[in-house]
Amino acid sequence: MTWNFPLAFLLFLPWMAAAWRVLRVGKRRAVPFAPLASIQQKTTWRQRLRVVAPLLFLAGLALLIVAAARPQTRSTRSRRSADLIAIQMVVDVSGSMEALDLSLRRGNSWDFKSRLDVVKELFSDFVERRSNDLIGLVTFGGYATTRSPLTLDHRALRHVLSAVQIPSQQDASTDQEELLTAIGDGLAMGCARLEQASNVVSRIIVMLSDGESNAGVVTPEEATRLAKKLGVKVYTIGVGTTGMAPFRGRDMFGREIISQSRVTMDEKELRRIAETTDGMYFGVQDRAGLDEALKKIDEMEKTAVDQTIYEDRHDHFMSWLASGLLLLFAAVTLAMTVERRIA
Repeated sequence: MTWNFPLAFLLFLPWMAAAWRVLRVGKRRAVPFAPLASIQQKTTWRQRLRVVAPLLFLAGLALLIVAAARPQTRSTRSRRSADLIAIQMVVDVSGSMEALDLSLRRGNSWDFKSRLDVVKELFSDFVERRSNDLIGLVTFGGYATTRSPLTLDHRALRHVLSAVQIPSQQDASTDQEELLTAIGDGLAMGCARLEQASNVVSRIIVMLSDGESNAGVVTPEEATRLAKKLGVKVYTIGVGTTGMAPFRGRDMFGREIISQSRVTMDEKELRRIAETTDGMYFGVQDRAGLDEALKKIDEMEKTAVDQTIYEDRHDHFMSWLASGLLLLFAAVTLAMTVERRIA
C-alpha cells in the first residue's frame, strides 16, 4: 500500500492534543472522605457509555486522517524482451599494471593509483551501464584465470572485480611467472567462456593489456584465430606506451618512494588482434582516455530492449472515510442520548 498525500499524517499532531484534552474531560478532583469507602457503589449503563463516546469520536477522527492520506495499492505488469550480448572482460594483472601513470593530479598533489586500480573503477562503471548483458571476467598474468563466469548478477561481478590484485613481487610464495604476460592464454580462455553462451545475439571480448606477450601456452596468433572462428569480436585496449613509467618502491631505509622503471607494450599485436576479429583497438595513456574508450565500446555494442509497463492504481480512501464518519455519528448519537449534549 502507498499513500498519495502522506503529509496528511501530520494531522495526527493536533489529534493527539485533542485526545489528551478529551480524555481529561470528566476527570474531577476530589478529596477522599473515609466514611464513603464503606458505601457500595454501582456503575450504571449511562456511566459506561459516557466513556465510550469520546473513544469513538477519537477513533473516527483518526480514520478520517488516514482517508485524507489517500491509501492506494498499485499493480504493475510489464513485458520485456532483450537482445542479450555476452561480454567477456579480459584484464591484464601482470607486474607492469602497478605503474602509476594513470593517476590523477588534484591541485598540487597526486592521487596515486595503479593502472589496475583505475581499470577496476572504470570497468565497474562499464558493467553498471550494461544491466541487460551477460558479463564475465578473466584475468591473466603469466597464467589465465576465470574470476567470474558469464552472469547477469552484476553486483556479484563487481565485488569479484574489486578483489582482483596483482601478485606481490615481495611475497616469497609468488611464482615469478605470474608477473609475466600471457596474452594468448587470456584471449583463449575468454573465447572458451563465450563459446558456452547461448541465446545471445553477439559475443564480444574487451581485452586490456599494458605489456607484450612473454608467457603462456597459447600464442596470441592461435587465440586470435580461435576468436575469428567462433565469431567473437575483440576490442583491445593498450594502456601506456613503451618507455619509463612511475612505480611505488622503497629506499634503503624502507621509506616509500616513487621511482621510474622501463615498461614495454606490444601495441602492434593488440591492434592486429582487434582488426582480425572485426573489433577495434584503443591506445590510451591516461584515465580520461580509458574512460572514453569504454564509453565508445558501450555505444557501439548496444542492447536492444523493448519494455512496456502497465500500472493500475486502486484507491481505498472511501472505506476509511465511511468508517470514520460512522464512528463520528455513533459518538455524537451517544453524547446526545446518554449525556444529552452534542459534544
